[in-house]
Amino acid sequence: MARIKQTVDVKSVDKLARILGSFDENLNFLSRELSLVAYVDGVKIILDGEEKNVMLGANVLDALAKAVENEPVDESKLAYCIELAKEGRIDEIRSLQGGAVAVTAKGKQIKCKTVGQQSYVDAIKKNTVVFGVGPAGTGKTYLAVCLAVSAFKSKQAEKIILTRPAVEAGEKLGFLPGDLQEKVDPYLRPLYDALQEMLGVETYERLMERGYIEVAPLAYMRGRTLSNAFIILDEAQNTTKEQMKMFLTRMGEGSKMVVTGDVTQMDLPDGKESGLVHATKILDGVEGVSVCRLTAKDVVRHPLVMRIIKAYETDEETKSNQKENNQRNRAKPRKESVE
Repeated sequence: MARIKQTVDVKSVDKLARILGSFDENLNFLSRELSLVAYVDGVKIILDGEEKNVMLGANVLDALAKAVENEPVDESKLAYCIELAKEGRIDEIRSLQGGAVAVTAKGKQIKCKTVGQQSYVDAIKKNTVVFGVGPAGTGKTYLAVCLAVSAFKSKQAEKIILTRPAVEAGEKLGFLPGDLQEKVDPYLRPLYDALQEMLGVETYERLMERGYIEVAPLAYMRGRTLSNAFIILDEAQNTTKEQMKMFLTRMGEGSKMVVTGDVTQMDLPDGKESGLVHATKILDGVEGVSVCRLTAKDVVRHPLVMRIIKAYETDEETKSNQKENNQRNRAKPRKESVE
């Protein structure tokens, strides 16, 4: 393939600095990922390499130049933009220029970093029950907690309820001191951390004491009707079908439910179907219910996490294909030998 040169005019020194990152680390990352030679000339970025890669790089830089405002571009966002460009979806990056989802106790604005996250947030705002399914690092739980706190502050919800199934509250936790609540507290820690970041420790503790925030194992939900509340069920892949049905039917008037989980990380006993898998099958398309499927592209942790998840997905795909091929081969009728 022919080599070409392409110039991207950023038109602003400040914007150029946000795109390049510290010591041009973003430009170096782009060069490695797309096998390009890239350098800066004034406020222009010059790309040199194979035509396909140069055009991809130019599309990424052009989209970032139009999209970035006051926020610097980090390696994670750049990696995500490259993935979008490879799929011909780079224009979608502009949809992320909306307002903040929430503001933390320290004044930090929380914004969606991927198109999948934006779709997830929009679904929560528009629907009564939302399933957020995807790998670790996609912000499923964190964004749900942000929206729960926003709903509480704006008086759209009178209470925040966060719950998780205590799958490992049997033999593995049996020798720990305390009651069930104390035994499963380590598994609820991510929820505590998110709430404390959004509200501040003092406000969080005060609201917990007054009963406005409840963080409890899923078993504590049985027999209750949860009205005027924002309810989040985390790690839902570890629910059984019966537990999921029990949870969903707890919803009362004026409540909203968000169910999050990663179906690749199930801890259920062999042979037990996940309540999350079952629910997303039978409820997808039901009015008022939305199923959002986040992928490795929506991972907002270190870019290496995205690559790790992709490697595992590829491995699972390969094993699944091999299994199907083996089953087909066994199903083929054997030719009888003729003596």
